[in-house]
Amino acid sequence: MKSLTQLYRIGRGPSSSHTMGPERAAKYFEAMYPDASCYAALLYGSLADTGRGHGTDRVLQKTFSKPVEVVFDVDTPTAHPNTFDLIALDGDGKEIARRRVVSTGGGAIEMEGVDNSESEDVYPHRSFEQIKLYCEENGLSLPEYVYRFDGEGIKTYLRDVWRHMEASIYEGLMEEGELPGGLRTRRRAKVLFDTAPPDEEPETRENRLVCAYAFAVSERNAAGEMIVTAPTCGSCGIVPSVLKYEQIKYGFGEDKIIDALAVAGIMGNIVKANASISGAECGCQAECGTACSMAAAAAAQLGDMSLDEIEYAAEVAMEHHLGLTCDPVDGLVQIPCIERNAVAAMRAINAVSLAHFLTSSRQISFDAVVRTMYQTGKDINSRYRETAAGGLAQNYTLSRLSSRFIRPKD
Repeated sequence: MKSLTQLYRIGRGPSSSHTMGPERAAKYFEAMYPDASCYAALLYGSLADTGRGHGTDRVLQKTFSKPVEVVFDVDTPTAHPNTFDLIALDGDGKEIARRRVVSTGGGAIEMEGVDNSESEDVYPHRSFEQIKLYCEENGLSLPEYVYRFDGEGIKTYLRDVWRHMEASIYEGLMEEGELPGGLRTRRRAKVLFDTAPPDEEPETRENRLVCAYAFAVSERNAAGEMIVTAPTCGSCGIVPSVLKYEQIKYGFGEDKIIDALAVAGIMGNIVKANASISGAECGCQAECGTACSMAAAAAAQLGDMSLDEIEYAAEVAMEHHLGLTCDPVDGLVQIPCIERNAVAAMRAINAVSLAHFLTSSRQISFDAVVRTMYQTGKDINSRYRETAAGGLAQNYTLSRLSSRFIRPKD
């Protein structure tokens, strides 16, 4: 498995696969063919279907230093839904070179003929069962396992990740107005945070604050502002909201939070290595489901729970996201994505509570639920995998058209 630096990426939203990945690929490609007079990008699959809403064309135009023509090809089939071709052209418009790229999720890319798109593996294990056995045989905790194979330097990187996560919460809680994109979606994090009644019940307060933090981060992502993929842009609000609430509630120091981020990263890495974290490939179960597992494992680590309890918390979190579709309205990471982050954050906390009481009776492993998620994702109809062609995206559009062109009965 790769370093956690390849899972937690600091950058601008709204989509790790539709903006961060293409941006990285464009930088690689231009560095490979700097003498080209101009460039072209042919987008296929989900990139073609929702690239306008996600801003794929805009990020490519900003990244290339010379003119680039972006073509949305919704007809050509490809093996992976986040596939695109980059083309270098000379002054006469003649093709100099062409490379096929796959944006695999979380900002990661695979470029045809390029071996260094991603770092080499640093972890020798791929499954949680293998990791757990290694930890038990060597007397290691999960954070110690991370620091052994990712190196002590990963702590410094995770501190930077946490500071960016905190900043996205604090800044998001102060912002008001509408998000860009035309849906007129209001920023609601500040409202959730500011409108607590003086006699609010503790459980209600927990729900409201966790959701406020998740909204804050997700709204910043939707606006194209700086966030951390955890493991993707679309699911970026779940891990930081849970960790920040737990830190404030129990007074955890930064070292404990860094350990929790390390544990969350391992769970995300297992999903990324054995299944997918791409909504276009496996639906939102791959994004918010994985993020929920990461947050649950992190919260369990904060509670000094055992390896089995951490595993069960992550398994429960994923299991109850199975089949979750990715159906962004107008191709924007706003509806239902922002609310979905908040709901998943609360589900992560509930999963930890269940793990505390029920781990001894569990029957499903984390590895099994990851395999199941991947199989389920492959079975989901393509209309429900980040194409904005089915589900809420379709029904929202139909409802909007009906309200405009069909007069209600008297």
